Amino acid sequence: MSHISVRAAAVAAALLALSACSSGTPSPSDAKPGGKPSADRPATVTVTPRGGSAKPGEPVKVTAAGGTLASVTVTDAKGRPLPGKSSSDRTSWTSDRKAAPGTVYMVTAATRTKGGATGTTKTSFTTAPADLVNKVDWRPGANSTVGVAQPISLVFDKPVRNKAAVEEQLKITTSDNTEGSWGWMQDWSGRDRVDWRPKSYWKPGTKVTLDAQLNGTDSGPAGGWFVRDYSTTFTIGARQIVKVDLDRHQLTLERDGKAVRKIPVSGGTPGGDKRSWRGTAVLMAKEGTINMNSETVGLGDAYDKMVDYSMRLTWSGMYAHAAPWNAKWFGKANMSSGCIGMSDADAAWFYGQVRVGDPFEIKGADTKGTVAPGNGFGDWNLSWTDWQATSALR
Repeated sequence: MSHISVRAAAVAAALLALSACSSGTPSPSDAKPGGKPSADRPATVTVTPRGGSAKPGEPVKVTAAGGTLASVTVTDAKGRPLPGKSSSDRTSWTSDRKAAPGTVYMVTAATRTKGGATGTTKTSFTTAPADLVNKVDWRPGANSTVGVAQPISLVFDKPVRNKAAVEEQLKITTSDNTEGSWGWMQDWSGRDRVDWRPKSYWKPGTKVTLDAQLNGTDSGPAGGWFVRDYSTTFTIGARQIVKVDLDRHQLTLERDGKAVRKIPVSGGTPGGDKRSWRGTAVLMAKEGTINMNSETVGLGDAYDKMVDYSMRLTWSGMYAHAAPWNAKWFGKANMSSGCIGMSDADAAWFYGQVRVGDPFEIKGADTKGTVAPGNGFGDWNLSWTDWQATSALR
């Protein structure tokens, strides 16, 4: 056999193999009586995106011309499926999720024609890598038990311009169908942030799951792509509300609507920058013994001391804590640098009772304003209507 004949045979064999892979081979039912091949051919399958550097952030679409789709499977290089749905006439299939950046996808589509011809198409494509990645810091942590005012909060590492597209990917599931809404704000850190809070305080015992299906979502200019999903599940604890009356210099812990204990306190000094905030603040963290320095909160009257039983209420530095140096003012006057101080004994007891997510409802005639949504979790200081208006999907 000549070299030319050998090459021709090799090319013919390669083309036959490719045809079998992309279009399928006719089944015995494709033959007409008498052994003559049928004119009916397997359906033609088209997959988008395609190629070796496809644009991410779009659903995968599979279409069949000249037949219908019997099944479609799309997986990434690790074998993880990309779920999707077929059209009512089964001529197209679209993934529920978007194609993520820097990912290889394998597509297998089985087809059938009216004449009975079947075929299987196997193909793949690769999406272009992300030139910029956006990351998320979220609260509360997984498997935690939190108070009835705890919002779900996501703070983004980079700007989010496509807020509606991002919000559409955030799914909340609750055990009792709690009504709630997402709201966008600027965090105290200056970064973009979105919180989900119920219409009213959570019902104790509610199970909550966040499923942030962000992988493959473009956050917009200067923000980049999300390249992973995020999730957390938590439970709502007892209904505890902390009532703080700065005019009466008293804190009351209420549980299930009943006063458990009243504690004499001293709030922020009236008439200047040392005043306390008012409105609803949410216990962000129980930080124990920490160093407090006035320079970190912009107060010229310097102090630098270790403080016990510290419970953070705002990013701007308002805490509830033990303040034995202020003992003569407890229950009598507001003489602190903005925090809510109490005795060592009361602070120790109180610290052991409250949990992250408990609301502190603070009132007083002389304060420096209402806690802003981005200053800790001041979400509850907006009416329900105003809160809903901060959603990007309204």
